[in-house]
Amino acid sequence: MTTAKPSGVRATAVGVARVRARETRRENPLFLDPFAEAFAAAGSLPVDGKPPRAPVDDAARRRWGPAALGPGGAGARRRWGAVAFSIVVRTRFLDELLRDGADAGCRQVALLGAGMNSRAYRLDWPSETRLFEIETAEPLGFKESVLRAEPADPRCERITVPVDLREDWTGALVAAGHDPALPTVWIAEGLLIHLPQDAVERPLGQVGELSATGSRMGLTLGQPGVVERFAQDTGTAASMRVSEIPPDPVTWLAGLGWDTRAYTVRERAAAYGRPVTAPEEQPPRHGVLISAARR
Repeated sequence: MTTAKPSGVRATAVGVARVRARETRRENPLFLDPFAEAFAAAGSLPVDGKPPRAPVDDAARRRWGPAALGPGGAGARRRWGAVAFSIVVRTRFLDELLRDGADAGCRQVALLGAGMNSRAYRLDWPSETRLFEIETAEPLGFKESVLRAEPADPRCERITVPVDLREDWTGALVAAGHDPALPTVWIAEGLLIHLPQDAVERPLGQVGELSATGSRMGLTLGQPGVVERFAQDTGTAASMRVSEIPPDPVTWLAGLGWDTRAYTVRERAAAYGRPVTAPEEQPPRHGVLISAARR
């Protein structure tokens, strides 16, 4: 199979797929993603693969990250281990949020920056559910080339919307069939952290304009200090992280019309039966996993 590999920040979606594939192989996984391994392999990140050894080119460094690229990376290994763990926990968190939204009657789902998200295929959806994947053309093309080789059909009406969120994505979404008069579950997973701080509110404001009362929203945000911690990992997608969580995300989102609950990765991990054994940082971290309902 020949694919056009995604590049830039969107290439991180392949790394996320690799994390999900490894979790799926665990004895007691927090979720199952039978498509993640195919995405990872097509993006040159086989789940059983070993990190490359020197000499390492820039492309390999971006794919594998500093944790896998030679000695002296103990701090990087810890950071990337924490990132992988947070990806696992956030995946389960957002899966549950989507199921709760469906149980509440939402029949529209919109994934902002959908990446290698396979929820249209791996989750059970009520009849008449329409799932919109909003993503730029390059990663969507890569994704489609992988899915065509997989023996599976989506479990809902899956609609791809090839558009950049910096463009008129709301117009493209409505043109693709989204009805703003009906409740929607919105997911922005691993997205906002890559937007400049002053640009984070813009897509959320646009989401609000398209959200009927009863809509739901799931977000993942960057912890305070995350930009500084990963800035040293130059040449990786993590160094492209440019925004952090507001001091009070609940109040912040209330100002945008959402009733919000914020959870830490530690809290959700414990609830899922996979508690964090390391001592909690002081002062305790803010919640970065966001569940919100439209007023």
